[in-house]
Amino acid sequence: VFKAKAQAEGLEVHTDSAGTSSWHIGEEPDPRAQEATLRRGIDISDQRGHQMTREDFAAFDYIIAMDTSNLAKLRALGANDHHHKLHMMLSFADGIDETEIPDPYYGGPDGFEDVLDMIEAASAGLIAHIQAKS
Repeated sequence: VFKAKAQAEGLEVHTDSAGTSSWHIGEEPDPRAQEATLRRGIDISDQRGHQMTREDFAAFDYIIAMDTSNLAKLRALGANDHHHKLHMMLSFADGIDETEIPDPYYGGPDGFEDVLDMIEAASAGLIAHIQAKS
């Protein structure tokens, strides 16, 4: 979602999806997530997750966590000289009081829509942050 929004703003970015555990590695996104993003004009069907590695900290300028549990796991994994790259996704969102993006997996289809609203708001803020630094 962030990549599509960034490209629409003329910002060329390299993104990756990584988890802090080995669940769903190499699998395509949940069909409900694919349906929800397609309704918004974004195709995520070719996305595949991998497990986060220490090397990812050197490869990326931003390491974004959706919740505090994953943020803690990322802090434990990453070298101290890369901790400045760690951010909570919703820290970039204006007008959202929550700090964590919930996992919509066990909820109904509205959960995926709610999460996408949060991700789109945070993506807009992250894009503005990156553009301001450029």
